[in-house]
Amino acid sequence: MQINHGLHGGRTVVGMHNGARVVNTGRNGGYVQRPYMNRGGHAYYSRTYYHNGHYYSGVYRGYNWHGHAYFGFYPGVWYHPGFYAWGYHPWGFPVFWGIGVGGWGWGGSPWYGYYGGWFAPYPSYVSPAFWLTDYLIAADLEASYAARQEAAADDMAANQGAGDAAPVSGSGTIGMTPEVKQAIADEVKAQLAEQEAQAGQNNNSNNGGGSDGGGAAPTASNSNDQVPPALDPARRTFVVDSDLSVTANGQECGLTAGDVLTRLTDTPDNDNMVNASVSASKKSDCASGQTVAVKVDDLQEMQNHFAEQVNSGLGELAKKQGTGGIPKAPDTSTVASDVPPPAPDTTAAQTLQEQQQAADQTEAEVKQQAASGGQ
Repeated sequence: MQINHGLHGGRTVVGMHNGARVVNTGRNGGYVQRPYMNRGGHAYYSRTYYHNGHYYSGVYRGYNWHGHAYFGFYPGVWYHPGFYAWGYHPWGFPVFWGIGVGGWGWGGSPWYGYYGGWFAPYPSYVSPAFWLTDYLIAADLEASYAARQEAAADDMAANQGAGDAAPVSGSGTIGMTPEVKQAIADEVKAQLAEQEAQAGQNNNSNNGGGSDGGGAAPTASNSNDQVPPALDPARRTFVVDSDLSVTANGQECGLTAGDVLTRLTDTPDNDNMVNASVSASKKSDCASGQTVAVKVDDLQEMQNHFAEQVNSGLGELAKKQGTGGIPKAPDTSTVASDVPPPAPDTTAAQTLQEQQQAADQTEAEVKQQAASGGQ
């Protein structure tokens, strides 16, 4: 079991329990991942998220690269390939979408008031990809704001102070510049183009393409030795999905959801770390322009979250197309994935709670040993 405390509050606990990977991301949630099925020569895993009393599940494909296991998000349903193509092509005219009612609806939201000086949406949108860019950035900032409130509450409950409640405006802090937003938009376009191709393959698979069915419980080792998305040389920009500690010049510094990294190196070191540049950061201790060492596993989770957010944003566009000035889209119907999504594991809440209790006990024992001078 690994226990990590964020530099700006919060705790992450990672461990294995009865063959499942268990990850607590806070007092109120986390996920449990289990082997699911084999299909087309790849291993797939079910992952059940639990947060504040709610469950949702998803599929993750296993990658085995140079002896290290990675897990990549795999959609449970696919849109018609033409809808993905619509997403990365220009509309031909600007679409105005304000922050008030009838647009984003952010006006008056606490998170937007908190981060409004750091992030500004586009004044208009010339293609769905730019709309999706603001959609996912806003979702991450809203999650970051909620995580700050939870971390502060946890710190107060543990009598450790009020947590990190004030925004930092040091000279090293640079907001979301147009160049950074363009890099994210380019990643959105690349993601849509990739999903367009995958949707076509999914249709072929469902129409009689090769499959080895369920088979034995999967392991990462029976997946093809393939570069995970986090190390794809064509993929460089990553949006941080949760509080994260990285290393800069031998010292730890903290990033929060919505910050942006640009991966600089493609080959992990012996500690499974690669170098990245901080493109945008809300904190001065991990300022924009710094080169940091970051775990490939963390980059992969950022990519997973990014792909999931793009999918979620497409769902919103499918509902809104043809209204509010947004042009009508081609076929927005969906088809089932070749790997059907699993039902949520309703024992996940108990598993997460047991891990939290074990982590509490472990930390209490460590503190007691430290106080008594034990080794």
